Amino acid sequence: MAVTQVFGARIPRREDPRLITGNATYTDDVVLPRMCYAAFVRSPHAHARIKRIDTSRAKAAPGVVEVLTGADLEGKVQPIPCGWLVPGCDLKTPPHPALAKDKVRYVGDAVAVVVAETRGQAYDAAALVEVDYEVLPAVVDMEQALRGEVLVHDDVPQNRALLWTLKGGDFEAATREPGVRVVRQRLINQRLIPTAMEPRAAVAQYNPATGELTLWNTSQAPHIVRVVLSGTLGIPEHRVRIVAPEVGGGFGSKIPFYPEEAVVAYLATRLGRPVKWVETRRENYVGTIHGRDHVTDAEIAVRPDGTIAGLRVRTLANLGAYLSTAAPAIPTLLYGLMLSGVYRIPNIECEVTGVFTNTTPVDAYRGAGRPEATYVVERMVDLAARELGMDPVEFRRKNFIPKDAFPYATPTGVVYDSGDYEAALNRALEILDYAKARAQQEEARRQGRLVGIGFSTYVEVTGAGPSKIAGATGFQGGLWESAGVRLYPTGKVTVFTGTSPHGQGEETTFAQIVSQELGIPLEDIEVIHGDTDAIAMGWGTYGSRTTPVGGTAVYLATQRVKEKAMRIAAHQLEVAVEDLVFENGRFHVRGAPERAITIQEVARQAYFAWNLPEGMEPGLEAQANWDPSNFVFPFGAHVCMVEVDPETGQVRLLRYVAVDDCGRVINPLIVDGQVHGGIVQGVAQALWEFAKYDENGNLLTASMADYAVPKASWLPWFETDRTETPSPVNPLGVKGVGETGTIAATPCVVNAVMDALSPLGIRHIDMPLLPERVWRAIQAAKGGGRG
Repeated sequence: MAVTQVFGARIPRREDPRLITGNATYTDDVVLPRMCYAAFVRSPHAHARIKRIDTSRAKAAPGVVEVLTGADLEGKVQPIPCGWLVPGCDLKTPPHPALAKDKVRYVGDAVAVVVAETRGQAYDAAALVEVDYEVLPAVVDMEQALRGEVLVHDDVPQNRALLWTLKGGDFEAATREPGVRVVRQRLINQRLIPTAMEPRAAVAQYNPATGELTLWNTSQAPHIVRVVLSGTLGIPEHRVRIVAPEVGGGFGSKIPFYPEEAVVAYLATRLGRPVKWVETRRENYVGTIHGRDHVTDAEIAVRPDGTIAGLRVRTLANLGAYLSTAAPAIPTLLYGLMLSGVYRIPNIECEVTGVFTNTTPVDAYRGAGRPEATYVVERMVDLAARELGMDPVEFRRKNFIPKDAFPYATPTGVVYDSGDYEAALNRALEILDYAKARAQQEEARRQGRLVGIGFSTYVEVTGAGPSKIAGATGFQGGLWESAGVRLYPTGKVTVFTGTSPHGQGEETTFAQIVSQELGIPLEDIEVIHGDTDAIAMGWGTYGSRTTPVGGTAVYLATQRVKEKAMRIAAHQLEVAVEDLVFENGRFHVRGAPERAITIQEVARQAYFAWNLPEGMEPGLEAQANWDPSNFVFPFGAHVCMVEVDPETGQVRLLRYVAVDDCGRVINPLIVDGQVHGGIVQGVAQALWEFAKYDENGNLLTASMADYAVPKASWLPWFETDRTETPSPVNPLGVKGVGETGTIAATPCVVNAVMDALSPLGIRHIDMPLLPERVWRAIQAAKGGGRG
């Protein structure tokens, strides 16, 4: 490929051929000599005391190598730690045993593990483990849990895991301003189940002669797994290697450190044989973290002229039975701090109560806190506009943070780096042809059809960092990122990144950064990630941090390589460095382009070391660690048109327009792909997806037959575009984009449906907007009495 301008080019993803042709290696593809297989015995009860576990029949089953219970792990596998100890909120961190010993606290809680020669033998024997449970009352509903009649953990009164408050300004004072109206609404942000194509898996191998443990694992953050696994098993960190080969999707669910990985690793050390465990889909639904699950009472205060005077929310956040790795930060820091949205809101108050229930633990799911915040803000903005009889577009314009106000400090304490919110909205309206769309809506209404137009103008926070903020907010780690760039004597390049991409396309993105800076063809650049033996340190891929933080580290390492190459080139050409020009992979003397040397020749000289500048070390590679000064804040405007069938309640998406701004765009093709995927997940939450428990804590949506994973045929063609407002936080000017679609789409669709139903006087229906719910609301509005 000609190297002229690869930054910003629509280059197909280089990783796709191996990913879509079956030539990639996933964790389940790892096969080792003498390998045996693990299967977990899981509780069928949401809450029960373990009176006795009889493993004798399982141990006698064909092929069984080992059967362990929670008692067997005591003192050998430490409890699974929570990794984000948010300060100032009276956080309760009850122990999370790798295998439940005395009590189970959710359906799917593992109580024993069986190891056998084959996977089938392991699962057959697991069915023979007899557990005598004393079933206890379960609590699923958060408000019921807070009454404390049933305790998930005996030492956590009222099941209250945390109480976090945030106050910027004075909401009560704002409500006393002349003419201010207060609009109130309870909003449910339902629980979702991440459904990655590849379930979780782990393969552990231990070398007793060297004391080295290797774990192949479906992780988004292998270095974090290394740190935690070392502490959990008591194995020195330098003897622990984590490999995340290909990872078939994560959406946040593969950030946490899970009990199963710790148990499989321990089994490998105990047995002296490799052990593999691969999650079944049902295990995935009950044992892997869930997302969202908020109940929020929101109030927005608006002045007669349409400006927002204040916002106050009280949120109950379901954390499940245990605190997962980042769980405390999701409904607090990543939710409460983003309640200003894209608006100038002078007074914001937030109170979050985290609640333990007998349900699967809840942690980061695509967007993690920001979809919940955006849903609250954008629904309340629409309700306020309707209360005042204003067009939702004009209401938003009136309250936007103006583009000359950046950097902008919100009352919630974050500083937005850059933005031009009205430009994104204007572009979305232009694509939609807003006036024409409203005219079409009016015509439809005259025909008795229910057509609606919905908006979501959002801002989110990505590029997780800097580390000092992470430490101040209780994260038990750093948020900088590492990268290495190595030129070989032949001019080929290997890039090492501490992030761990898993399908987002960063192998292509990072190669474009290096190609642009060094003038080396893309096909000569390889990107290595996901192996803690190859990369000294990294903090993983999540929160759309990979390119803003990891990509910047790659850029900086590349600059260091280029600086050394330039000094070698100047020496070779016998001129001063200041007299050199670097273009398209060639160093040439300023004003004499024929006196030149390619970077490939410089690389050869760097390694042969026949004629280097005095005192220069041979070789041509560099390392960079980037710790950003702030987060970055992508934004955008999404607009959609829907039609609701009044006879069935069915919602049909007619058009979907997305204009996103993620700063400078390295690869538009990859950005479009991430926006598309995000929109699908956001629309799915609005219309179809939800995790449903019965009152006894049984997950009723524990299979793909019961849980509504969206299909392509359910969705329209997405009309995407972008504005570009570079971030001043990093030298690339980039922001994250992986979660924008998810964050924006949910309120956009709900607002559209409510707009469609507004002639009937319907102001709100909770998600998901299933046909039955919508139909019942329509019947109730018509006086049918079925709502």
